[in-house]
Amino acid sequence: MKNFYLYSAVSTALIFMSASAQAIDSTGCGLGSMAWRGQSGPVPQVLAVTTNGLTGSQTFGITFGTSGCDPNGRITGGTQKMVFNFIENNMEQYALDAARGEGETLDTLAGMLNVDKNVFAAKSQQNFASIFPNSDVDAIYVTQQIFAMIKA
Repeated sequence: MKNFYLYSAVSTALIFMSASAQAIDSTGCGLGSMAWRGQSGPVPQVLAVTTNGLTGSQTFGITFGTSGCDPNGRITGGTQKMVFNFIENNMEQYALDAARGEGETLDTLAGMLNVDKNVFAAKSQQNFASIFPNSDVDAIYVTQQIFAMIKA
């Protein structure tokens, strides 16, 4: 019983220590990811992953294309986090380059996303107003808009 309390205390401490990390869709697909869609923070993420693991819905979903899973999906290896970190540190320059439709940040992002840099630059310029609807946008919003843009 003492081990259970120790495990619970350590788990709780780790959750609160990692609360400042801002993950973007770190749970993948599956029933748990669908049940807690739109929520943020460590608790909903842990619940989503646990539900996916206990029900096997993520494996089933990947195999049969259910529960928001794509059987032809690509393993990103943290691409979203990498793009988020890049945007967080280069958002102003990305905004300038996107408005012009050319620049180093566009080329770098296209490389990270494994997409054609000319197409990405053109889409960034065309979608500038939706990526940057006002001057108060944050890196999370911009990153989400970039992924929505390349998905479309």
